[in-house]
Amino acid sequence: MGMGTRTRSSVMATALVACLALLAACGNTPGTAPTEQGDRIAATNPYGGDLAAEGDPRRGGTLVMGTDREVVSFDTTVQNANQAALAVYDSLLKLTPEGEPEPYMAESMESPDGGTTWLLGLREGVAFSDGTPLDANAVIVNVQRHIDKVASPGHLYTVPIASMRAVDPLTVEFSLNEPFGQFPVAFALGFNGGLGVIISPAALQRYGADIGSNPVGAGPFVLSEWTRDSRMVLTRNPNYWQQGMPYLDALEFRPLPDTETRFASVENGDVDLIFGGYHTELVRALDNPELTVYYGPGHGAEWIYFNHTRPPFDDHRMREAVVRGIDLDALAATQFRSRMSRADGYFGSDSEYHTPEAAAAWPAPDLERARALVEEYRAAGGNTTVTYKTTNAPNRVAFAEFLQAQMAAVGITLQPVFYDLAQYAGVVVQSRDFDLAGFVGGPVDTPYPSATNVFHSGGNTNYGGYSNPRMDELLDQAAISPDQAERTRLYQEVQLLANQDLVDAWYSRGYLSTIAASDVKGVVRYLNRSQFYATAWLDR
Repeated sequence: MGMGTRTRSSVMATALVACLALLAACGNTPGTAPTEQGDRIAATNPYGGDLAAEGDPRRGGTLVMGTDREVVSFDTTVQNANQAALAVYDSLLKLTPEGEPEPYMAESMESPDGGTTWLLGLREGVAFSDGTPLDANAVIVNVQRHIDKVASPGHLYTVPIASMRAVDPLTVEFSLNEPFGQFPVAFALGFNGGLGVIISPAALQRYGADIGSNPVGAGPFVLSEWTRDSRMVLTRNPNYWQQGMPYLDALEFRPLPDTETRFASVENGDVDLIFGGYHTELVRALDNPELTVYYGPGHGAEWIYFNHTRPPFDDHRMREAVVRGIDLDALAATQFRSRMSRADGYFGSDSEYHTPEAAAAWPAPDLERARALVEEYRAAGGNTTVTYKTTNAPNRVAFAEFLQAQMAAVGITLQPVFYDLAQYAGVVVQSRDFDLAGFVGGPVDTPYPSATNVFHSGGNTNYGGYSNPRMDELLDQAAISPDQAERTRLYQEVQLLANQDLVDAWYSRGYLSTIAASDVKGVVRYLNRSQFYATAWLDR
């Protein structure tokens, strides 16, 4: 069991079956053009460009990119979005478009006993940019950091580990508490929590608590300059493990948190590529023939968080009132330019994890029923004045104003409060200091660990504090199971239970995208916008 050379054919067969089963959820294959399905936005180039069709890469140049926020840290144990991290670190494993982990910096990941023991085989000759080897000890040191720091976004993925040891300099043995079929996925997730993102142990010892500003990895680029809130420059790693790469001389990242400024910057050529966070960027880019769009709906969605730990949304009636009180036609017309991919659950309606039973369990818009539920709650002494907290991006402000009017119509007094993006993540959602909170939670590439993060008790994006022992059991069983058919059945139950419990108020699929000038080539990405930079080049 695993993905080394001994099991490669079986893994590819499994991936093919998974691809066929997930074709609707994956959208079009890489390189295809978008198509409209009613008011929905279909996938286009979801996993990057067609590298073979783009021709021979040109060498040299600097790729200038606009991000939606400043990087907090390069420390892998600090939760934050960092679009530059994989340029410095790479990853031991990498997800295929079918969501299966495969070797990348590592050479193999295999289980000889059905998932209780996993052997990670490293490539010979891979070194960090400081010249020290990426060996078994380096992997153990990095995984131990996630074990030791409970607040690390990767801590959850280390819970199954009973022990780990270096079998030899290029082999790490992980002994787990029980069989865990999805364990390799944790080594392919990218920066925010991924166990496969490895920092040089020598740099950890040298920089200590300052490692977040002084990253040393084995990726295609090294950090050369960083002026916070202005720009970050990374230059080519001359000792990169993939011979002949990277093609670019440098990468430049500019934090552009204002949505309009960010899109204007790629449209007018000030930057070559942006990491789009919202629907407004995506739909305008799709209509601009001078830009190339990379987008896939994946799992996850845009939704409203309910705070399950305090009134009024610890009461199912009030959660149902919010869901029934949102006019989806008006929402699409006023907030999404009539091009909204609607959501009635965490997994999309074209996903194998979505069932007719789950769809039927989701409350349909019904103004009269919503009003009756609110009145019933108020008559029992409940307070129907609530706060709604979100970011101060213009489209989020417009959505809050829309929601305020919708809730007033059913008897809920909604008071919007706005924060900048960096403050919002720490002050609001992670501290659970809200009644309702806005969230852009997709797309994501795999149901594990994303669904666990959202629905499991203590999940690292379960900001609303939802807890149901049956949900925890389903998620744990799905993560452990090595059988895809069994995992599918379990995630179908997850979707059904989440809709019955009204965990969050889904309304739209997610719209995280990558938008680039037409002369940017070699883009390789995940649906969540994580990007691998070794193959990128400029056709100029």
